[in-house]
Amino acid sequence: MADDDFGCTAWGRDWVRLAQPLRQTRPDPLLPRARRLARVGGVRVTIDGRIVRGAVRHGRSTSVACVEVAPMSRETIAGITGRLSGARLLLTDEVHRAVTEGGHPPAPTLAGVDCSCPDGTGRCLHVLAVYYDMARRVDDDPRIALDVQDFFRVSSGGTRLPTAASPQRWIPLNTLDPVDYFTV
Repeated sequence: MADDDFGCTAWGRDWVRLAQPLRQTRPDPLLPRARRLARVGGVRVTIDGRIVRGAVRHGRSTSVACVEVAPMSRETIAGITGRLSGARLLLTDEVHRAVTEGGHPPAPTLAGVDCSCPDGTGRCLHVLAVYYDMARRVDDDPRIALDVQDFFRVSSGGTRLPTAASPQRWIPLNTLDPVDYFTV
């Protein structure tokens, strides 16, 4: 069943696929509850490098889900970098499609999943809610999908690239000149 709140972009759909893998053949009763938790703000995500931590408040308890994302392959980094050219670097669905068709999908690969709840399966309500919250965040800013996979790190020194080199999805409204868009 499609959910319009999560996975509006191809970049966000990659995170939705972690919660809803295509190989899953039976409905998962945890998915609607996980989506609701992410939708109503029950998930507080912090991103530290390749580690995504989510404090998920469910009822009177709070559990901490920790998702470790594997670094992006050099081939995928090269494919994305080759598509990002010009003065305005945008991470569009077309860039995602072109890189995927080139054989190097930018979808996140998980290196590890852990949760403080007693479930222990790696697919508990809390982890699924973190996936949905990340999908919403990535829909808003696809750079997050690349940043959590170490795309913006310089391979030699491990330091971050300057902010100016990071692609920008949104343009502040006050920087646009109406003369460029309207004629009198």
